[in-house]
Amino acid sequence: MKRKLLSALLCASMVAVMLVGCGSGDDKKADEPKDDQQTEAPADDEEKGSIKVGIINNDPNESGYRTANDKDLKEFFTEENGYEASFAYSLKNDEQIAAAQKFVTDGVDYLLLSAADTAGWDSVLQDAKDAGIQVILFDRTIDASEDLYAASIVSDMDKEGETAATWLKDQALGEYNIIHIQGVMGSAAQQGRTKGLDDMAKAEGWNIITQQTAEWNAEKAQQIVQSEIDKGTKFNVIYAENDDMAKGAVAALDKANITHGVGKDVVIMGFDCNKWALEELLNKNWNYDGQCNPFQAKYIDEIIKKLENGEEIAEKTIIMEEKGFDAEEITQEDVDTYGI
Repeated sequence: MKRKLLSALLCASMVAVMLVGCGSGDDKKADEPKDDQQTEAPADDEEKGSIKVGIINNDPNESGYRTANDKDLKEFFTEENGYEASFAYSLKNDEQIAAAQKFVTDGVDYLLLSAADTAGWDSVLQDAKDAGIQVILFDRTIDASEDLYAASIVSDMDKEGETAATWLKDQALGEYNIIHIQGVMGSAAQQGRTKGLDDMAKAEGWNIITQQTAEWNAEKAQQIVQSEIDKGTKFNVIYAENDDMAKGAVAALDKANITHGVGKDVVIMGFDCNKWALEELLNKNWNYDGQCNPFQAKYIDEIIKKLENGEEIAEKTIIMEEKGFDAEEITQEDVDTYGI
């Protein structure tokens, strides 16, 4: 590993010049974040032997899923567990790429990445590879050559979309008039969840009334649905690509006194399995919620330990186990077990 080679070179230099020069590394402070980017730098007094990781993630305030994902990473990648971790956050791909380039310049041992967009990563990941930095993807895939990263721990977003669309087909509604609220365009979650619905709608002849992005945001989702209500549009399904947007959509329905949930006027579908969303299913106010597992830190840690020991990674891609929940089948135990 680059970190170990650096230690060896330092020791060799000490013998050659008979001079003790134990430098602290002078870690540079992270750049000031832009409007929707945050960074957290570790303390300067790093412990000897700690593994230096740069973690790039989406804004923790993006959704309940992202909050849980960030919390999981922060609780695992600590000094007590042998890590020196720096975090950078953004919903913009160009800002994430800039943060990755800075982590490469700073000389991290590992770059952990949940990309805002699937495209545009080849150059900076090649720089990381050339610098001896191992890249591990988490949460989301990217469109890049597999030789640019060591492993990926991700959700199968295509399967999430396919599972949800199959569930919707199985409801055998008399007609399908769907408001489709998308996440941030270009993200793996948006692409997979959109593909599942698009493919099924095309095969079954469903009517997708509108297909708009609310960028994972509840307020924007509420505005999209309110606009359709104001136009007098007939619809009986809301397919929202995360729980927060489903919540915003429901707020518009409640304001217009339109019923929703099991046996009501509008079928409500969300993703991520926030505990409060599963409780909406349990109370039959929503109909379906697709799971997206945010707890990936322990899998990343296991991969890093193998790489540190010089072991090969048997499975380059680890797919998180996930399921979908039906309001007519969900139990309190499901809520307590799977709610985030």
